Amino acid sequence: MRQPSATARRVAVATVSLVVAAGAAACGPKDNDAKGSGGDSTPHKGGTLTVLNSDPQSDFDPARLYTSGGGNVPSLVFRTLTTRNRANGAAGTKVVPDLATDTGRPSKNATVWTYTLKAGLKYEDGTAITSADIKYGIERSFAPELSGGAPYLRDWLVGAADYQGPYKDKKGLSAIETPDSRTIVFHLNKPEGEFPYLATQTQFTPVPKAKDTGTKYEEHPVSSGPYKVVENDNDGEHLVLERNTYWSASVDDQRKAYPDKIDVKSGLDSAVINQRLSASQGTDAAAVTTDTNLGPAELAKVTGDKALAARVGTGHFGYTNYIAFNPTVKPFDNPKVRQAISYAVDRSSVVNAAGGSALAEPATTFLPNQKAFGYTPYDLFPAGATGNVAKARELLKEAGYPKGLTVTLTHDNAQNFRTSPEIATAVQDALKKAGITVKLQGLEDNNYSDTVHSVKTEPGFFLSGWGADWPSGGPFLAPIFDGRQIVKDGANFNNSLLNDASVNAEIDAINKLTDLNAAAERWGALDKKTGAQALTVPLFHPVYKRLVGKDIRNVVISDWTGVLDISQVAVK
Repeated sequence: MRQPSATARRVAVATVSLVVAAGAAACGPKDNDAKGSGGDSTPHKGGTLTVLNSDPQSDFDPARLYTSGGGNVPSLVFRTLTTRNRANGAAGTKVVPDLATDTGRPSKNATVWTYTLKAGLKYEDGTAITSADIKYGIERSFAPELSGGAPYLRDWLVGAADYQGPYKDKKGLSAIETPDSRTIVFHLNKPEGEFPYLATQTQFTPVPKAKDTGTKYEEHPVSSGPYKVVENDNDGEHLVLERNTYWSASVDDQRKAYPDKIDVKSGLDSAVINQRLSASQGTDAAAVTTDTNLGPAELAKVTGDKALAARVGTGHFGYTNYIAFNPTVKPFDNPKVRQAISYAVDRSSVVNAAGGSALAEPATTFLPNQKAFGYTPYDLFPAGATGNVAKARELLKEAGYPKGLTVTLTHDNAQNFRTSPEIATAVQDALKKAGITVKLQGLEDNNYSDTVHSVKTEPGFFLSGWGADWPSGGPFLAPIFDGRQIVKDGANFNNSLLNDASVNAEIDAINKLTDLNAAAERWGALDKKTGAQALTVPLFHPVYKRLVGKDIRNVVISDWTGVLDISQVAVK
């Protein structure tokens, strides 16, 4: 996963609500290769992998999911045109072919993208996967009764804005052409150099029209991946997957598919999950979690035990926790006030409130500190580790507040690691030293979200967070700083209401680039440009720590999802 844009939204919520449950980008193969209690660490085929999760794997339909949703469980059943490279750390941020032979062939202006399917692709029943199936899978994702997936296609595809899916509109989307059974062509409204990233979303999963059962499809979706669904109880609370005998590694070089069976058990308390993984008794010895992080107290206990510490995967999903300003609310309309707060922040105390340095890294940039996003180091309002009180007071005086001022900080009452009372209190204490009295306004979770994401009710000063749907500066910066994405009558994420023509133009210019490395450099420069306006105060990037059972082998955690990749895991 993201407070998120239309797209970033689902991933962000799923990722962060469980103490940033969505887990971890790798620190490297050595850090993440859990070798259990000793013995042979070579991955082997066979056995049953147990998954212990807090959240049910609900809505198990490719139309309603994000690719990274569900801790990678969906990618065992649903293949897409492209996918993420199944590798540790930064190597895992690359987009690679999946059902397609390449990552897509763009037209000169990146408004037309063409894909060719690999030969020999089959569903779980042995029938061939065709380009028409991918087109139909995308079209059904527009059906209102199957809502929940990423919204990009509605915005990007020509003529798709008002499309209501194949159940109501039999004509389908003319923007998607299938000239033959292995070719599919997409026509876009505007240049989108990052279309290969979008093609990793589960909406690009092939769905055979004859097997589509509408809202009941989630009970037994037709598999294009290495596993098929044999049991789905209570809307994903208990999900059992077994091998798809028609899947072949010869046409899928990404998924290892070591276990014979995968048993996903959800609805469990996070503390219970960590206790069971720690004890590793019975089937729990071959268990993992994809949505439960170690908290500070649990981490301290694990760190003191060498055997347990060897079974912890570490990583960093691309996410930034920050203070958001609404410049239409006084005194935050004054840039010097925003700058003063930026200087006054004590990031050491904020990191401690977030669980300590093992679980959070101080941030001075809005973009996550990963190359794929275009990370460019900068610190425009250097506060040091504990805040620059003198500079903050100086700016307040210049702003017309020589005796300080009183402001209200809105936060979420939920213990979600993103906007929690503890972090709010840390900010309150730091700003007090600079003469800024902070009154805390805690809201219940739903009320908080509704309040801060409405242009009509958005406060001037609140805690927030953001993560992207794929590792690029585009889905990270555009929803927050593109003035054309301000939503006046719905969920708005451009909290500063910035509508800067030069920023908007640069976003369009970068979107035209199909050279993703060149695009990354431009996103980094744009991050620094928007950062100079002090519209946010980056606080920290979360770090994730996850336990695995003692018989788990081949732990892979990428910088793309920050989640242990089940497709790579083997059991002893």
